[in-house]
Amino acid sequence: MGTFIAIVLAAVLTNNFITAKTYGICPFLGVSKKTSSAAGMGIAVTLVMVLATLVTYPIYTYVMIPLKIEFLEIIFFIFIIASLVQMLEKIIQKVSPTLYGAMGIYLPLITTNCAVLGVTELVIGDMSKIIGEAATMNIGWAVLYALFAGVGFTLVMIIMSGMREKLNYYKMPKALSGFPIAMVTACFICMAFMVFSYISL
Repeated sequence: MGTFIAIVLAAVLTNNFITAKTYGICPFLGVSKKTSSAAGMGIAVTLVMVLATLVTYPIYTYVMIPLKIEFLEIIFFIFIIASLVQMLEKIIQKVSPTLYGAMGIYLPLITTNCAVLGVTELVIGDMSKIIGEAATMNIGWAVLYALFAGVGFTLVMIIMSGMREKLNYYKMPKALSGFPIAMVTACFICMAFMVFSYISL
């Protein structure tokens, strides 16, 4: 139970992919203008993270390590992630054309999203990289970490989009309007999440 809680807290708060690791900044700044599109992107990234981990972890553990081809992991992982994103893109296009249009170019860019590749790389190591203690990683913990890493990603996306929507009601100085105020907002969110780094896991 302690490991479960530690993984959840680490993935969502203390080692959040956006605020702590600065992975996935492109969609974070690009798709966070509206809460609906931010939530949609967050859910899509979470789904890809879980599916990618579910596929890459066993391939790495049971195929690449026995064949001693671990050095090809990034090539394999990117190929798998790209295939999953293409599949997801087609599904969203059919199910929700509005969400597909709102995500625009950022949906296919999930393929090159550092957060997705980052989670697949992190879980093939030992647990000490994630929760700071010696523990054995397995497929269950790997998928759990991927799921809550996606939840943390989505949470920060929604917080950012909510703040940006509120900022639209205020008249900003010309020097701060648009991207500059988005960067300032992102900095404040990161500072707020920094408080969680003091939690001892």
